[in-house]
Amino acid sequence: MLVGKACPVVTRAAGHGTLDLLVFRHPLAGMQLVKGTIESGESAAEAALRELHEESGVKAAIAADLRSSTSIAAGEKWHFFHCSAEGLAENWTHHTADGGGLDFAFSWWPLRRPATAEWHPVFVRALGYVAAALG
Repeated sequence: MLVGKACPVVTRAAGHGTLDLLVFRHPLAGMQLVKGTIESGESAAEAALRELHEESGVKAAIAADLRSSTSIAAGEKWHFFHCSAEGLAENWTHHTADGGGLDFAFSWWPLRRPATAEWHPVFVRALGYVAAALG
């Protein structure tokens, strides 16, 4: 049985018809997108919004279902949701309870920019999925 994961995708207009994607630097595991496990009794969309708030402090709304993929990580089914949020800063740090209390450094990544060596390998695949989904 596949483990359900929810991945909220927050973007902003970057000019010239391009988008920036909300990303964060995990202090132990490189650049990532927000993602978390869907809890029992929770829909994938509910999990996406909960994870976004827990990991970034951002409250958002679901704008579109970007479908799901079983090709991101073995044994997992990732559900992607395009989320809308207003008034987000250029960058910020959010203290989360994950891993016993970690500081996640949030910033924006140009959607068309390929992942670099600083990206966690699983999230390289997720970034490619999101770029294709948002076309």
